[in-house]
Amino acid sequence: MVMIMPVNNVEIICVGNELLIGKTLNTNAHWLAKRITTLGLKVRRITVVGDDLEEIASAVKETIKRKPCFVVVTGGLGPTFDDKTLEGVALGLNRSLQENKEALEMIKAKYEEYVAEGRMEKYEMTPHRVKMARLPEGAEPLPNPVGTAPGVILKHECVKMVMLPGVPEEMKAIFEESVAKMLQEIAGGLTFYEASLEVRNLPESELAPILDEAMHDNPYVYIKSHPKASEKTHHIELHFSTTSEDSHVAKQRIGRALLQISEMIKRKGGKIRPKKT
Repeated sequence: MVMIMPVNNVEIICVGNELLIGKTLNTNAHWLAKRITTLGLKVRRITVVGDDLEEIASAVKETIKRKPCFVVVTGGLGPTFDDKTLEGVALGLNRSLQENKEALEMIKAKYEEYVAEGRMEKYEMTPHRVKMARLPEGAEPLPNPVGTAPGVILKHECVKMVMLPGVPEEMKAIFEESVAKMLQEIAGGLTFYEASLEVRNLPESELAPILDEAMHDNPYVYIKSHPKASEKTHHIELHFSTTSEDSHVAKQRIGRALLQISEMIKRKGGKIRPKKT
């Protein structure tokens, strides 16, 4: 049975062998998760796959079955042989791969810009460059303000998918210019609010029942403990988060939870101090 998830769920798929062998730290997933969360939506899953058509297609099929409202795919949009994301997405959605006229014009304009700036003497639209304009059937290109390969957006059933380059600067630029507004509209004005406390002199095992009580009394606030070393050091960060249609309500919720848990920790002999998030 396929479980229908709430309408504000987002999933991220990161493509690249370099992520799986430990050569590259997955900063794209970290940035996207943080940014999407601050826009008021929930990231439910992050999947990492290699530069393999079947793996990409499989990840897309599995993600679509869970019916998130939005899927962000990063990496693999370039001109080289290992850039297989668009073909993999097309395979996963059972769509053909077609040369997109608008995408091709975007790419040509970029190379003309590079020539005008003196970064290239001349250019020609080689098959490798045209490859970046071959999009899944029904997809549309998104302008890339800082790079060559366009972003790509399409809708499959009730799920919107956007494909972004793996180069962080390009990914962020397309996201902010073309994607963030879409996600804000989906969130419907929801506000994410967070705060953190540093707790010392109290082991996590003694802190656990305090967290249980605080979360029971503050059902709209999620409290997560992050030990900074072994339990012997008694140094823990507590992260508080909530989402609301009213920013004032969100702040009030966090404030109540902070006050309650601070008082309970002090009674146990622990020390606390606010931490910048």
